[in-house]
Order: sequence, then structure tokens, then C-alpha cells
Amino acid sequence: MARPPINPYIPIMIGVISVALSAIFVKMATADAGVIAFYRMLFSVLLMLPIFLLNYRREVLVLSKRDWIFSAFAGVFLAFHFIFWFESLNYTSVASSTVLVTLQPIFAFVGTYFFFKEKLAFKTILSAAIAILGSVIISWGDFQLSGTALFGDILALIGCALITAYLLFGQDVRKRLSLITYTFIVYSISTVTLFFYVLIQGESFGPHPGADWFWFVMLALIPNLLGHTLFNWSLKWVSTNVLSIAILFEPVGASILAYYVFQETLSLTQIAGGLIVISGILLFVMDVRILRRIFFLKST
Repeated sequence: MARPPINPYIPIMIGVISVALSAIFVKMATADAGVIAFYRMLFSVLLMLPIFLLNYRREVLVLSKRDWIFSAFAGVFLAFHFIFWFESLNYTSVASSTVLVTLQPIFAFVGTYFFFKEKLAFKTILSAAIAILGSVIISWGDFQLSGTALFGDILALIGCALITAYLLFGQDVRKRLSLITYTFIVYSISTVTLFFYVLIQGESFGPHPGADWFWFVMLALIPNLLGHTLFNWSLKWVSTNVLSIAILFEPVGASILAYYVFQETLSLTQIAGGLIVISGILLFVMDVRILRRIFFLKST
């Protein structure tokens, strides 16, 4: 495989910061979850359309049937990830929701093992187990507070499984497609999926307050076109496992922002669970092989 033009971990961290703003933007909007997700994807597609038509439209003509199928699955999974996650923010805190929805290692490790035959080291499994333990502590604390918060946690976990499936399909397709073509196709399929979801659910496409339209556009520009596009770019160079671990830093930024924007405070179980999750992350990234990948060091 060719050497990437830049260290892929730099775009990944920029992407993490970008998606950390997503929960804040969603909570600022007043529309239904499906509607917020639909306009987020629609505006993303419209903003990408000129670039796609000018430079990448011919690439669609040579797509294989396999690429179309995998891209379709990725788009549908992405659509329902947004639905479940956005809905979870109506029931639980930003801190709990973002921790749980980004708790992808357990799903990613299993998926890459069965689909890509990637071997899992003991340290990798242990780090995932530690992170999952932290999520259990968070959920238990929310259950103690209210059943509603626990319901939000469950929605977030479902969203977590769906985003991992989206990334797994993307890991396969991105090895053959350019970033713009793959992203445009997946976002378009996701938009169509969300359109029919909103239609079936009877949610309102409009009118909406002016502030809502602002947040729809911000969701498209920052978490989507900047954050998720950088993640899709990195999938050509790194495994879904590595990306899933990096994304776990999102809750830290989101929780800090939620404290200042919504005055959301953290409970003892959220703090303890969050620290345990971060410990799992650190155990993973301290692996020598991962550090070599990050800094492109040769094996000695």
C-alpha cells in the first residue's frame, strides 16, 4: 500500500474535534430527530454536489455491483445511526450519549475479525473490555437517576452499533473509491433513507425557526463535511479498530461544551465511567505497534 500524503492521525484528531460539536448542535435544534438528520445529510449532499459533478461524476460509471451494495448498506446504517443517536439526546445527557454512541471497539473488533480476518491482540481485547466496563458504570448510574435516562443510553448503544457497521462497509469500499465519490454516494443514500423515514413517521419537513436552519447547516458543514469526511479519508490508511478508538475522545470535548452551553453537570458515575473508558483508550494507543503506525516508525 502506498504511503499516505500526511500522517492520517492528524486528520482523525481534527475529525474528532469536529464531531464533538455534533451533540451540541443537535440539542440546540428544536426539530424531530429524523428531520434534523435529514437536513444534516441533505445540506451535506448539496454542498458536495458541484465538486462531485465537476471532477468525480465519471467514477460512478465504473463502480462494481459490490461497491454499490456496500455503499448502500453504509448509507442506510449511517442514516439510522443518526436517528437513534439524535433521539437518545432527548432522554439522556450529552456526556452519557456521546460516551455510549462512540463506544465502538467491541463492535469494531468483532466485525473486523469476522469480515477482514484481523487478528486481535490480548491488549486490544483488554482495552475494549475496560472501555465497556466504563460504559456499564455510566448506564448503571443513569438507571439510578431515571428509567428515561437509561432508555436514552440504550438508544445511544444502538446508534453505536450502526455507526460501526457503517465504518466497516466503508473500510472495504474506500480501498477502491476516491473519498469524494464514496462520501457523496453514501451521503446521498443516507439522505433518501432519511426522507422516507421522516415521511413514514409523519414528522414535519417545515416550517422551522430560523435558528433550526442555522443548526442544520452547521451540522452539515462541521461534523459531516469536515469530521466524517476526514474519517472516511482515513479508512484508506487505518483500520476501523484504530479509528473507533480515536473517536472515543469525542465525549470529552462534548461533555466540556455541554457544561458551558447547557449547564449539564457530571454525576460521580459519569465521571468514574468516563475515566475508565479513557483508561481503555490509553491502554490501546500505548501499544508499540500503534505508536509506530502513528509516527511511521520502522520496526527495529
